[in-house]
Amino acid sequence: MKTKAASFSSLVAALGIALATPALAQKAAEAPGGQYAREAEQMFRTSFRADNPTYWMTRLEQDETMKTCLQYRDNPPRKIGEKLERLNKATVRYPVDGKLIGDWKEGEKLAAVGTGGHIGFIQPDPAGRLRGGNCYACHELAKKEIAYGTIGPSLREFGKIRGKDEGTIKYVYDKIYNSNAFTACTNMPRFGLHSWLTPEQITHIVAFLIDPESPVNKD
Repeated sequence: MKTKAASFSSLVAALGIALATPALAQKAAEAPGGQYAREAEQMFRTSFRADNPTYWMTRLEQDETMKTCLQYRDNPPRKIGEKLERLNKATVRYPVDGKLIGDWKEGEKLAAVGTGGHIGFIQPDPAGRLRGGNCYACHELAKKEIAYGTIGPSLREFGKIRGKDEGTIKYVYDKIYNSNAFTACTNMPRFGLHSWLTPEQITHIVAFLIDPESPVNKD
């Protein structure tokens, strides 16, 4: 009887420790901006070569969106999230001619290209190297491309499903330019805000997604 009681007590104690562990771990976790975070930040910054282009080094500075998303682990309270979305929405800029849909053939090239952005201790990009959208890293697009990521939703037959009205075209352009305008802490890059793609290049990707003749919308 003593053995059974002891076993039961041990089980209760073990269960209590197991249940308490997540809470203790969370309590022990360092708050954003603590010592380890500062040391990691310093290590990160010093890993870049001193001769990198100045405009690249400015990218090491976090804007309000990045800081807030880090603070809330990409899950800010809704009111704060809405504030970030409004802030990012205000950054969207459009082509001078006002045309938001370009040439799908150019968009197809940009969606497939994953080059560009080599800095740090690796050899920098040579002058003139095309910066691509690398869209297939996260999305399914044209049927003929069988290698694609699944971090983002499938965009196969996007134009066929969503149509090509002005509202849809503007939505797609804005989303590519600055995705945080729609979801405060999304994983999708802000291609236009960070000048990775020009407004004109973004219009080509819009066409790739929406144009009926694009392989995205062809069987």
